[in-house]
Amino acid sequence: MDVFDAIMKRRTIRRFTQERVPLDLLKKLIDGARVAPSGANLQPLKYIVCTSPEKNAAIFDCLKWAGYIAPAGNPPEGERPTAYVIVLIDKDILPRGGERDVGAAVENILLAAVEAGIGSCWICSVDTKRLGKALNIADKYVIDTVVALGYPNESPRMIDMEDSVRYYKDQNGRLHVPKRALGSILKVVE
Repeated sequence: MDVFDAIMKRRTIRRFTQERVPLDLLKKLIDGARVAPSGANLQPLKYIVCTSPEKNAAIFDCLKWAGYIAPAGNPPEGERPTAYVIVLIDKDILPRGGERDVGAAVENILLAAVEAGIGSCWICSVDTKRLGKALNIADKYVIDTVVALGYPNESPRMIDMEDSVRYYKDQNGRLHVPKRALGSILKVVE
């Protein structure tokens, strides 16, 4: 799969089989994240990878899923992620900011996951206080993002946007994700 194919294939996944993602593959995803662009090359990001069912349950309870279709977008018991990556910003390295670094690193994780057949959900709606306590994360870290991972148990469909950006499930429970048309967002200046 080439990079553009991975970009076009990537959709947010919120339902997963319960097959465990191999730790070596998760480490490979983080290896791809660590080489993402970084402002001033400071590299302030740290990562926690969690595959423990008990800790995963605690992480799940700190997240909000699919606001447009909640609670229908929440992964049900038996279809929850089997792995999580918590992306941290080390304030000792970068006291403020780092969100662009996070964006670049997370996109690398998401695209490498697609290539490996892994589904992902980038979650920014996180109860950071509860998550920090559940995972004993030091105060020197900002919890920016959680990436939920696992083998997909759904196949969301990208559609051309008509009048709304709101994603929805059809009568068969399949998720449809509207995207703006290229012509509506692109201006070419020659």
